Amino acid sequence: MLDVVLLILFVVTPAIVLHEVAHGLSAYWLGDPTAKNLGRLTLNPIKHIDPIGSLLVPGALFLAHYFGLTHSLMLFGWAKPVPVNFRNLRPQRLGMSLVAIAGPLTNIALAFIFSRLYLWPALSNATQICAWGVMLNLTLAVFNMVPIPPLDGSRVVTSVLPMKLAYYYSRLERYGLIILIVLLNLGLFRFLSPVIEQVGNWIGVQI
Repeated sequence: MLDVVLLILFVVTPAIVLHEVAHGLSAYWLGDPTAKNLGRLTLNPIKHIDPIGSLLVPGALFLAHYFGLTHSLMLFGWAKPVPVNFRNLRPQRLGMSLVAIAGPLTNIALAFIFSRLYLWPALSNATQICAWGVMLNLTLAVFNMVPIPPLDGSRVVTSVLPMKLAYYYSRLERYGLIILIVLLNLGLFRFLSPVIEQVGNWIGVQI
């Protein structure tokens, strides 16, 4: 179980916390202080962690792979969303896109960092942790850009749709979790795997 503890401490927690902080910081830089005022621009994981999305789900997926129930290690999770008042953003619609992609871009940056640490001789005993870091962060980045509300990709779509269409599209958010569960059961990750691999190739990571 030491592997699980190390995974949560050094891979899962930074990936999720920094993802959310990136959303809050980008919103703050673009004119919305909501996250700052609520104390969410912090690296304290207690402020961000959702017990189910941050611990239970990725932990269960890891254990399923660890005990041979799945052939490949596919991890994802979520944290308590950082609150953003999109009306405060300047520019508003472009700002929505920039805030949305800040999280996935942060995960891609973390994947790159873990890939470099993987090659560092001083961390030769931690190569598996680094490998998990690469895969988890690339998976989070790609998964979050799926255009289904409330994932980050849906914010980007909303920002470019005509206002009327954006309104109706955003109303899908109430059904978003159900849609995602259905798609995951239908093998969504099978279709995302080539994208994850391609993103890895873009940053010089072989996965």
